[in-house]
Amino acid sequence: MTLILAATPLGNPGDASPRLREAIESAEIIAAEDSRRFHRLCADIGVKFTGRVISFFEGNEEVRSTEILEALSNGKVVLVVSDAGMPTISDPGFRVMRDAIAHNFEVSVIPGPSAVTMAIALAGLPTDRFTFEGFLPRNSGARIAQLEKLRFEERTMVFFEAPHRLVDTLKDALDIFGGQREAAICREMTKRYEETQRGSLSVLNLWALEREILGEITLVIAGAHDGAEEITTDAMVARVREFEAAGMDRKSAIAAVAQEFAIAKRIVYAAVVDANKMST
Repeated sequence: MTLILAATPLGNPGDASPRLREAIESAEIIAAEDSRRFHRLCADIGVKFTGRVISFFEGNEEVRSTEILEALSNGKVVLVVSDAGMPTISDPGFRVMRDAIAHNFEVSVIPGPSAVTMAIALAGLPTDRFTFEGFLPRNSGARIAQLEKLRFEERTMVFFEAPHRLVDTLKDALDIFGGQREAAICREMTKRYEETQRGSLSVLNLWALEREILGEITLVIAGAHDGAEEITTDAMVARVREFEAAGMDRKSAIAAVAQEFAIAKRIVYAAVVDANKMST
């Protein structure tokens, strides 16, 4: 009665580990995010399995987790795999692992390929501290709100993104983090058309606008400098006041500072409002 979570290749079948092969061959039940892709993986790595394959994806995770726990209680060995990378990382698996631990079943993890760690290594940005943010919200307002919460995050940030939303996400990130913030777009990692684009958010935004984006995307964005919140806010307010002292109206001054700092006008406006509240 063992639950095994195993990492699978991101794209290149050569990254399959011997332990993954052994687990596939010996598991009595295999919970796969997409059974067709699992069969393709087995064909690519030359592994045969005898275990029963069941679908295990976001839409049926709760029901399947209950079934898996029952199988574990009956002494079965259950292997959980996602389409690529490690189960539970923006993929099904967390619920069943949590519940298996709560029921004192034996659990095991077979490490392997990870889009998160591969992308952060490829990006060339600081790796001593980083945060994985998963997929940003699809809704524009919710996505902007989430990014604003991260505006002064000092750790390198890693995101997953769908190719058709990359342009919108980059534009929002540029508005909130500023055009000079360094970042990297890692596309189709370990696959035939693997590509990494590095540069400022301004440069990457232009790059994405000029082409059709396809494939799996991992976006890495540098964190803010230590103390950036205080420095940036003070600097923005000071520049607005400089423009006002020179005869510019507040609305125009805020617009000018937003352009100068390469951030959204609402951010400058909020900084000025907060500064005025503190001075009264």
